[in-house]
Amino acid sequence: MKENEHTADEKKVSMAASLKSGDTEEWIDLMFYRPLGYQWALLFRKAGISPNAITVAAIFLGVVAGFLFYFEDLRLNVAGMFLLVWANTYDSADGQLARMTGQSSEMGRILDGVCGDLWFIAIYVAICFRLMPAWSYGIWLLAAAAGYFHSKQAAMADYYRNIHLFFIKGRSGSELIRSEEVRQQFAGLPWKGNVMKKLFLWFYGGYTTSQEKMSPHFQELYQFLCREYGDDAPSQVGRLFRVGSLPLMKYTNILSFNTRAIVLFFSLLVGLPWIYFIFELTVLNVLLYYMVQRHETFCAHLLLIWKIK
Repeated sequence: MKENEHTADEKKVSMAASLKSGDTEEWIDLMFYRPLGYQWALLFRKAGISPNAITVAAIFLGVVAGFLFYFEDLRLNVAGMFLLVWANTYDSADGQLARMTGQSSEMGRILDGVCGDLWFIAIYVAICFRLMPAWSYGIWLLAAAAGYFHSKQAAMADYYRNIHLFFIKGRSGSELIRSEEVRQQFAGLPWKGNVMKKLFLWFYGGYTTSQEKMSPHFQELYQFLCREYGDDAPSQVGRLFRVGSLPLMKYTNILSFNTRAIVLFFSLLVGLPWIYFIFELTVLNVLLYYMVQRHETFCAHLLLIWKIK
C-alpha cells in the first residue's frame, strides 16, 4: 500500500473513532460538521486545548451570533449565521476531541448541553427585541412558549439518542444517566470549592427528571432489565431494541440543531423571524408527540416480550 493511501486509511479510522455511532448521526453532520469538527479536533489536540475550552469558545460564538440577529441588516444576519455554523463546528469538535483523547467527563457533558441552550436564549432575546416595535410584548409570550417546548424537544431527542447508544454500545458508549444518580452526586458533593459543579448538577438533575417523566414505559423496561441483568443484559435485548429504536433516530435529528438552523436562517433571510417560533410550536411539537408515542409503544411491547420469556 502506498504511503498516502495508508495515511488516508488511518485518517478514516480516526474520524470514525471520533463519532458516537453511525446510527445516531445525521447526514448533514456526517457530510459537513463532523469532518470540520474532526479537523478542528486535530488542531486543538496539537495545541493542547481541552474539550471544555472548545465548548466555552462555542458558547461565545453562538451568543454573538444571536446578538447579530437583532439587527434588520441582512449582512449582519448572514454574519450571525456564519458564526452560528462556526460555533456548531466547535460543538462537534469538543466531543470528537474528548473521544479521541479519552477526556470525556460529566462536566464536559453538562457544558455541552448548556452550550446549545445559551445559543438559543441569545437568539430568542435578540429576535424579541427586534420584533417588539411591531409585536409589543406579545412576541415575548410567543418566544417563551416556543422556548419551553424547544427545551422538551431537545431533551427528548438527546435522551433517545443516549438510550439507543446504551443498548447498542453499553454504558461506556452512552451518556445515559438516571436522575437518582445525579441527585446522589449532588448530595455527596460539598458546596465549598464546588459551587459551579453543584449548580450544574442541580440543573442537570431537573433535566434528567423531566426526561424520565416523559418516558414511563421506557423507565419500566430499563428498571426491569437492571433488576434482572444489571449492566449485562443479553445481546438479544440490544438487537431487539435497535430494531424499534433505529427508525426514530431520524426524528431525534430533526429535533436537534440542523433543521432548526435551516428554518431560522430562512426566517431571517425573508425578514420574518417569528416564523421560527411558529415552526417550533407546530411542526416540531407534532413530531415530538409522535416520536414519544412510538418510543413508548415499542418499549412497552419489548417489556411484555421479555417478561414472557
